[in-house]
Parts: sequence; structure tokens; C-alpha cells
Amino acid sequence: MEQQDANGLEAVFFAERARLLGFLRAHGAGEAAEDLLQDLWLKISSARTGPVAQPLSYLFRAANNLMLDRYRSVRQDVKREQDWSDATGATTPGRSDEPSGERVLIGRESLRKAEAALAALGPRVERIFRRHRLDGIGQREIAAEMGISLSTVESDLRKAYKAMIELRRTLDEG
Repeated sequence: MEQQDANGLEAVFFAERARLLGFLRAHGAGEAAEDLLQDLWLKISSARTGPVAQPLSYLFRAANNLMLDRYRSVRQDVKREQDWSDATGATTPGRSDEPSGERVLIGRESLRKAEAALAALGPRVERIFRRHRLDGIGQREIAAEMGISLSTVESDLRKAYKAMIELRRTLDEG
């Protein structure tokens, strides 16, 4: 319906459209203000109301009610998503925290290659690397535990790191 054909409540709506839009934005509708104004138009154009004593007040009240309804709906959606995430243990709503099957297989294969590369360096180097990197044991403590010098621990760790860097390079290239 065009503005010149409108009468009553619709005529006030068209005349005060900018003020209604400003009201919605000022009261927190943000980017949804245009959508809410469209919803208001649909509501008043389809409703068969009688004469309204204060049409502008009526429109502002209806706009405010629509905004409150939208706010409640959004808040309820967020709560529902949070409840779902809490129930399923997901950290990102709608997305599984579990890696894909492909990533699991790639990870297992990479681990197998890393274990093989460490094993190829000998049991002492492998044990020192595991104790230091996986168990978090300091180099001095490892040296005392194994009855070897600190420089031997450092040398073995350098060998292990070099092997891991080379493995990483081949995995990244392949």
C-alpha cells in the first residue's frame, strides 16, 4: 500500500516511520530495527482494529512490545544453546569437539612415525626425550636418574629434537 492511499493508523505509521525507526534503534534493537519496523507494518496492516485514540502512542507501544518479544526470543535461543552445550559437553554450540575421523587417522599415523623416529635413535635417547618432553622432568634430574652426565642428556635431546624437526618437515611436505 502506498503512503497516499493509507489512512488512520497506517497513515500515522508512514508519517512517523523515521521516528519509530529511531526509537527502535535507541532502545537497543540495533541492526534488527528495520526488521522490527517491517514486523510492525505487517501487524498493523493485517490487523482490523477500530479507531485508535492516540495512534502514535499505540505504534510506539507496539514497536516496544515487538522489540521485547525479539529480545526474549534471542535470550531464550542463547539459553537453549548453552543448555545444549552443557548437556553434550561441547564448547562451541553446534560443533562437535571431537576431531574428524580423518584427523584422528592422520594423528595416529603421525604419532606412529614419531615413535619410530625416536626408536631409531636408540632406547636411551627415546627414554630421555619422553621423560623430559612428556613427563616434564628436568634435565639434571634425568641425568641423576639415569646415572649419566648432563651434557649427555643435552646431546641426546638435541638428537631427538633434530629427528622430530626432520619428521615434521617431511609431514608438512607430504
